[in-house]
Amino acid sequence: LAIAAILGGGVWSSGARAETVPPSAPVHDWLLPYLDARRVVLPASAEVRALRLRRIPGFSRQTKLACSACHYGFPQLTPFGRLFKLNGYTLTGLTTINAGDSSRSSLQLAPFPPVSAMAVTSITNLSKAIPGTQNNSVVFPDQLSLFLAGELTPKLGAFVQITYAAPDGSIGIDNTEFRFADHGHLFSQELLYGVTLNNNPTIQDVWNTVPAWGFPLMTSSAAPTPTAGALVDGALGQQVVGLGGYALWHQLVYAEFTAYRSAQQGVATPLDASASSVAHDVIPYWRIALQHQFATSYVMLGTYGLSGRIFPAGVSGPTDKYTDAAADVQIERPVNKGVVIVRSTFIHESQTLDALVAGEEPGAENLHNTLKVFRANASYMPSTRANFTIGYFNTSGTSDGLLYPADPITGSANGSPQSYGGVGEFDFNPWQNTRLGVQYTVYGKFNGGSHSYDGAGRNASNNDALFVFAWVAF
Repeated sequence: LAIAAILGGGVWSSGARAETVPPSAPVHDWLLPYLDARRVVLPASAEVRALRLRRIPGFSRQTKLACSACHYGFPQLTPFGRLFKLNGYTLTGLTTINAGDSSRSSLQLAPFPPVSAMAVTSITNLSKAIPGTQNNSVVFPDQLSLFLAGELTPKLGAFVQITYAAPDGSIGIDNTEFRFADHGHLFSQELLYGVTLNNNPTIQDVWNTVPAWGFPLMTSSAAPTPTAGALVDGALGQQVVGLGGYALWHQLVYAEFTAYRSAQQGVATPLDASASSVAHDVIPYWRIALQHQFATSYVMLGTYGLSGRIFPAGVSGPTDKYTDAAADVQIERPVNKGVVIVRSTFIHESQTLDALVAGEEPGAENLHNTLKVFRANASYMPSTRANFTIGYFNTSGTSDGLLYPADPITGSANGSPQSYGGVGEFDFNPWQNTRLGVQYTVYGKFNGGSHSYDGAGRNASNNDALFVFAWVAF
């Protein structure tokens, strides 16, 4: 979650007339959020010079602009931020080390390594402590990440995250992407196109509706969470590698197709009978989105999904098939000097569980199951310092007593996957790279029930959680 910024004093134009920022307008208010990045020349004004003096991590150092040029509040991207990512993280305001002739650059290196880091510490209070455990869990650090992110060569950039996770004390590869991007024309309109190589379906996305970047952006590692989840909803993260192509045509239509293959971490290769959750073949992932600017309001309507056959154990025999199809929407509208953002996503998963049903110890009762995930949230950011967000979530689907068995805390007494509730969060950013957050999660149902949902006497409301965290990137 490195801090990004964009257009460090250069020009990016595809032949359109360049426009400058009105000198009387505060840059951080006027630039954010709705000027078309293809038509911008940032002037060497006092306002921009002041903005550049606030140099903070990763991409911000590369572009010499503050976080607010690309983020409403990290890691939520502005239109400039979305274009920065789609352009392969390569836009820069630095004087680079170059080699080659006038027609082709063969080397383009930043004068310093593209390194940044983040650290999170937190405290979690459950409405009722888990039996035999201590409440008010303090974690320091909750997460500690190192990022290698930015331009690597002309038209090629990277986002590599290495994370220490407190629950198991491990260090490993987290979200990682390499991206190539270029420009052309299709039907006389600009075409931005590229190639992505990544290890988690949806991390390549530029909207905050998909699982990898959806609200809540930070969650407690100490609080119980519902058991059921769709395959596209993070189950493949850091366990696959995908190679795909994407394109944005006329600033209107975005399309992507990526094929994923198992590339598990922490296990020996080649994968064998001791492996679990291995893809039978490639897993195709698709993404289509329509975006448009209506005066000051921005709207995106999209769909995404994947379909894969998974070996629950080993690398041979019957498989379980999962097909996820999702729809999402994101709306952004300035309000006074701030912005209101509304986001929603709905995922429908069809499951054909041949392997789980036919196993020596069956893991599912039903051959065919469905799972539905709905999330909606709205944020009001009156300034770069404050963010108020409220959200609703609901997971439901086919009851299956073997797939969702009874078990203390994590189980379901009636075999239902349904969980629903709400999340409220207030964030205060004393500096653009520092966040103090207070989050509260409430449950109406948890793993299928409101009262004694696990068959051991625990109620859904017992898992209501207050989560307080400090998050800094540097």
